[in-house]
Formats: sequence, structure tokens, C-alpha cells
Amino acid sequence: MKYIQLSLVALLGFVFSAAAQAKVNDKASISTPGIQCEMCKKKIETYLMRQDGIKAVKVDLKKKVVGVQWITDRTNIENIKTALANMGYDADDVTAEPDAYKRLPVTCQHIGKEKKP
Repeated sequence: MKYIQLSLVALLGFVFSAAAQAKVNDKASISTPGIQCEMCKKKIETYLMRQDGIKAVKVDLKKKVVGVQWITDRTNIENIKTALANMGYDADDVTAEPDAYKRLPVTCQHIGKEKKP
């Protein structure tokens, strides 16, 4: 009987300690005026989901916004903006990397505008 009670107490201890260590999530919307098409959307969603700590990514083409949810102890908003800039897209106050922008497919570059380094 004592063995069962001890096992139950240990199990409850593990459950409560796991709940106490739950990861804290944060989310934000990042303005990305350079997104033009479905290819941009797919490229951004795929790339960001591969980054450590990213939980969810949703690109809104009409609003030109990237919605991101992440685990706060693994990454932060600045790392996410930098990742977007390294892909060739402006992200809020972080300017796109010129060489990365040049590597974007023509359909993903600003139509009618020449991006200056």
C-alpha cells in the first residue's frame, strides 16, 4: 500500500514540475513590405519554421505582414527580423541584406523598383 502511495506522490510531483517548466511563448506581427507573391509566402514560412524556437508562422500577403509565434527562451523578435533580412526581405526596422535580396527570384523582388544596397 505504501508503495502505491509513494508512486502516486512521485507521479504527481513529475506532473506538477513539468507544468511549472512550461515554455513561455510570445508572438508578434512583423511588417514585410517586400513580400509580393505566393512564392514569397511559402519561402518565408518554410525558412522561419526551420529556425530554433519558432512555433508558428503565418504570412498575410494582402497586409504584407508576417505573424510569428516563438518560445522566448530559445529566440527573440530581433533574431526573427534578422532572419527575414538575411533572406532578402525588409522586416520592420531591419533592412534586407542587399546580396540576399539580389538572390531572390525576380517575382519576389519589388516590382518596378530597384533595391539599392
